[in-house]
Amino acid sequence: MAAPGDRLEPPPLPEYSCSYVVSRPVYNELAFQQQYEQRPKERKTLRENLAQGCSCSRKRTLRMVKTLLPILDWLPKYRIKEWLLSDIISGVSTGLVGTLQGMAYALLAAVPVGYGLYSAFFPILTYFIFGTSRHISVGPFPVVSLMVGSVVLSMAPDEHFLVSSSNGTALNTTIIDFAARDAARVLIASTLTLLVGIIQLIFGGLQIGFIVRYLADPLVGGFTTAAAFQVLVSQLKIVLNVSTKNYNGILSIIYTLIEIFQNISNTNLADFIAGLLTIIICMAVKELNDRFKHKIPVPIPIEVIVTIAATAISYGVDLEKKYNAGIVKSIPSGFLPPAMPSVSLFSEMLTASFSISVVAYAIAVSVGKVYAIRHDYTIDGNQEFIAFGISNIFSGLFSCFVATTALSRTAVQESTGGKTQVAGIISAGVVMIAIVALGKLLEPLQKSVLAAVVIANLKGMFMQVCDVPHLWRQNKTDAVIWVFTCMASIILGLDLGLLAGLVFGFLTVVLRVQFPSWNSLGSIPSTDIYKSTKNYKNIEELEGVKILRFSSPIFYGNVDGLKKCIKSTVGFDAIRVYNKRLKALRKIQKLIKKGQLRATKNGIISGAGSSNNAFEPDEDIENPEEPDIPTKEIEIQVDWNSELPVKVNVPKVPIHSLVLDCGAVSFLDVVGVRSLRVIVKEFQRIDVNVYFASLQDHVIEKLEKCGFFNDNNIRKDIFFMTVHDAVLHLQNQVKSQEVQDSILETITLIQDCKDPLELMEAEMIEEQLDVQDEAIRRLAS
Repeated sequence: MAAPGDRLEPPPLPEYSCSYVVSRPVYNELAFQQQYEQRPKERKTLRENLAQGCSCSRKRTLRMVKTLLPILDWLPKYRIKEWLLSDIISGVSTGLVGTLQGMAYALLAAVPVGYGLYSAFFPILTYFIFGTSRHISVGPFPVVSLMVGSVVLSMAPDEHFLVSSSNGTALNTTIIDFAARDAARVLIASTLTLLVGIIQLIFGGLQIGFIVRYLADPLVGGFTTAAAFQVLVSQLKIVLNVSTKNYNGILSIIYTLIEIFQNISNTNLADFIAGLLTIIICMAVKELNDRFKHKIPVPIPIEVIVTIAATAISYGVDLEKKYNAGIVKSIPSGFLPPAMPSVSLFSEMLTASFSISVVAYAIAVSVGKVYAIRHDYTIDGNQEFIAFGISNIFSGLFSCFVATTALSRTAVQESTGGKTQVAGIISAGVVMIAIVALGKLLEPLQKSVLAAVVIANLKGMFMQVCDVPHLWRQNKTDAVIWVFTCMASIILGLDLGLLAGLVFGFLTVVLRVQFPSWNSLGSIPSTDIYKSTKNYKNIEELEGVKILRFSSPIFYGNVDGLKKCIKSTVGFDAIRVYNKRLKALRKIQKLIKKGQLRATKNGIISGAGSSNNAFEPDEDIENPEEPDIPTKEIEIQVDWNSELPVKVNVPKVPIHSLVLDCGAVSFLDVVGVRSLRVIVKEFQRIDVNVYFASLQDHVIEKLEKCGFFNDNNIRKDIFFMTVHDAVLHLQNQVKSQEVQDSILETITLIQDCKDPLELMEAEMIEEQLDVQDEAIRRLAS
């Protein structure tokens, strides 16, 4: 055992006995396509696609019918002996919870409590037929109910229903016509529900269920936490029985809190005590349910117990008369006949209906996916859009508000043994009993108790705040999205906050693509593995070769970033080097014209020169000091890595090849293709070859479509299958050029000689002349 303070030795690295040896030719894209005969893509015309999509067969018709009516698929497979008892127990438990939550969430939707029972009943009937999730409990949800309530309150505030009333004195007072107000609010809520259902049905018909993918988990977490805070504030005034104005829009939650605390001296103690006790008891028992869920067969229905006890106490003590407590008062018995909502109101609520439809769908699908994965089945996102669309259209005709799923009800349905949608239809039966027979018995119930039940069910949403530190450690961008969406939804309101969160999320994606990660690569010795030179020590960089991995699509938004990455990798700016060389060539040409320098017939400069060792820093990259000059004006060829005969400092180019690893490039646009072509030409004119590696087939196809290969100087043989293929090709080129080294050295000696060229030729022996002629011939070729 090591003594304290001793340094522990790292564990030995595992030894792998497996290895592989591959022997194959070096493939560029052209050779690979020719050898393995790339299949041409079959492109169908619009008419052919329509014909295929509209074709009909018995098998396809049956599959389509089962897709639109999932009940035809799962109901014949129902195992009565194994599942029925579990579904009955689960349905009864969920129905009891759903009854109370329906009444409580009606307060959030700003409609009478009885309409919450309708909203907990009717949506289940249609989802039973059209839904694909076996475990979600369809009905009201606090976030969606609050969004509905904000629309209802903005369109039907109390101020619109003030009427004058004579109290027997000379003074007239104004009171609220509660009957007219409630009728108008129910009409607005049902109209909104109908419109949301139509939008969801259209989305499902257009097969755009993928829209929920843009609601990332951090965004949904921040939004639902902000919604929970808004729900808490909206129910706080009911628990305290304090009257406030109905605020909507930006900073509405702040204004509501201010007014609550300004009027807190008017708190009704009976309502406050009942609400506070309800919150404490419900949260304590729910904690016990979670802690001992494996030991108790059915969770304790604490909401039901508390509601029954509170109703009995309120009725026995007569809290309304003695303490002026706020009670439910009136719950209609039985069902109302269907009524057509007011279509004329659609234009006023169209914007809000889009956000509500997407949020309601996103909540339902996200919860459904969790339980689908847990129980090993799948749900159809597009069919869920259709199912909830039909449910909300149907419910809107019966004076309901928008339905989705509630997390707590779904957890009860699953934890009590629910197996299929049969549990949902049984829970609807329990709610129906409450509507028909139990409504009158619940009239003495205090509203503060219902509000407290809502607050007690917000615990799970508030606990999402604990996810922020984990997100910050895992991905700071996701944590910022969470916090931004939460704060925006609190300050701006739920509809604008959701929109702001979506825009901010898209902005982070754009920024991450616009400023992508890139690495300069080197090779692991004796392998075909290439890794970042910054992250590993035992990395070898090939002499005269730079390898860049660009981990992003190449499009108009990040082409400038690509150019900066290339410049950082190679260590110089190709445009500046080219302009410096043109400047040097012009000076050399002037000296030759003046007779101060001489050149051979093959363009080789003779005469004394000055050193070209200085590699000037790129200080004027953005503004090149000289404009481009056509190379045809200057016919002299110069070896830019040797000494120059004039005092012109030209940056040396330490590489002869640049390899771009494009394996992570998923798409290109026209601007990206044009930029790549420009990059290749810029490097070619300073004698640096550019190669591409690991491009996907569809990316190469895009290059062909955009005319990347129309230039004769850009061919498919500069595209290689892997980075290692490109490196092996370059190594082979270097070996082939070593044969000419002795010839180039002879030419260098000729350039450095101070004697006239004619005298040198005269004194040369025949063998030296043969070597020179051969060198000049090769250089010219």
